[in-house]
Amino acid sequence: MPELPEVETTLRGISAHVLNSPITRVNIRNPRLRWPVPSDLPKQLLQQQFIAIHRRAKYLLLSTASGTLIIHLGMSGSLRIVSPEIAYDKHDHVEICFANGNTLRLKDPRRFGAVLWTSEPIEAHSLLNHLGPEPLSEDFSPELLFQLSRNKRVAVKQFLMDSKIVVGIGNIYANEALFASGIHPKRAAGKVSMKRYEILCRESKRILAEAISQGGTTLKDFVGGTGKPGYFKQELLVYGRKDQPCIRCEKPLKEIRLGNRSTVYCTQCQN
Repeated sequence: MPELPEVETTLRGISAHVLNSPITRVNIRNPRLRWPVPSDLPKQLLQQQFIAIHRRAKYLLLSTASGTLIIHLGMSGSLRIVSPEIAYDKHDHVEICFANGNTLRLKDPRRFGAVLWTSEPIEAHSLLNHLGPEPLSEDFSPELLFQLSRNKRVAVKQFLMDSKIVVGIGNIYANEALFASGIHPKRAAGKVSMKRYEILCRESKRILAEAISQGGTTLKDFVGGTGKPGYFKQELLVYGRKDQPCIRCEKPLKEIRLGNRSTVYCTQCQN
């Protein structure tokens, strides 16, 4: 699944190609995504321009003068800038064409992504109004984690992945941040000290920033907005390395399931 660095990389990849150019055509080739693509989307977007693109959590928000296009990449989605002459892939479900000659296509083999439209204030949208702070912002702090975790028995890994606590720290980066912090993923969130939350907050920000700078993590389906893969996979220290030696102590890494997600950690270095 594309996580925050992959979505941020996509935003940076497509922005220069789609901003401030009139939309000349919108093709909905398959409206059956996670939620149905609005049938009036072509009418809403035709001759509009995207005047700004933002990211909130894993949602891409493409703003026009009359509303906002909301895109989520789901489990396997990607956005690509292509020439309109390039033949469709069978999983290219939505296409937006621009007067500058660029075409933006959403490819989503599993169809868990979303393309939605709202003319209401975006911060009030039901998909966004409950979200926690961005992990690279000053609002994401050790004090926040410590305060919200008190008396919570939930595993710290699941706590860190809760979008009401902080957005955008998905499974891959939660594994990596907890390893970098020396915290056992099953430790109760309420049993983690302030000092350890200071380390976890710092390491989460560092790892996400590094992943963004390297273009995200290529695992199965992700490519950036220009079709180029991310390169952070080569930096992963625990995720996907079950039974391989820990880089610190050389003890084989262990894999368990937490919240039905793969969780890899070192039984010696994380406690």
